[in-house]
Amino acid sequence: GVCIRAYRELSQPEAWHYWKDQYVSPSLTSQVIDTLHLDGSSRGRRALFVSGTIGPAAASWFRSRLDQANLAPGDIVLLASPGGDLNQAVIMGEIIRSRGLATAVGSADAAGRIKPGYCASACVLAYAGGKARYGVLGSALGVHRFVTTRPVSDPVAEAQRISGAVLGYMTKMGVSSSIVEAMSETRDIRWLSPKQALAMNLVTEPLGKL
Repeated sequence: GVCIRAYRELSQPEAWHYWKDQYVSPSLTSQVIDTLHLDGSSRGRRALFVSGTIGPAAASWFRSRLDQANLAPGDIVLLASPGGDLNQAVIMGEIIRSRGLATAVGSADAAGRIKPGYCASACVLAYAGGKARYGVLGSALGVHRFVTTRPVSDPVAEAQRISGAVLGYMTKMGVSSSIVEAMSETRDIRWLSPKQALAMNLVTEPLGKL
């Protein structure tokens, strides 16, 4: 009976995608960096480097990797992602904020020196969860309008609901409402300049010359 019930549950496409992302082939990968040097100095912080697409089970996977990494408040989640699942990204951001972690965009070399990277679409929502949000010189933050991929009776109402939810989340994280205006302008990725990201309070700790 248990096997039959499990089969029926996994026969639903959403359940299968979640199970696959959680247990079979996660869309994200991670690496613990013992000492990440953000500004070129000898001082550094412990970090978890997370890269890839944010899948349907990303938040649960991310929480378990954070637990294993044993990060302390003020340590860093280093992100490099083209985006993915909006809801999962929001939960990831909430987890980051609840643990008092900082965020940055990029990757790191073997010596722990940060290298530029990019964070786009839903990844920006996860990045916004950082208590401090570092702006790495050369890294890019990209935003666009979020739309639903599932059939809905009223697409306009659904778009408004998504926009309102994103606005509420970003406001909670201390980001200016102007970022939602920037998102609504295009369905293509709009890459924010360092000055724009700073003016929106998306970046709170710029590194290097803007």
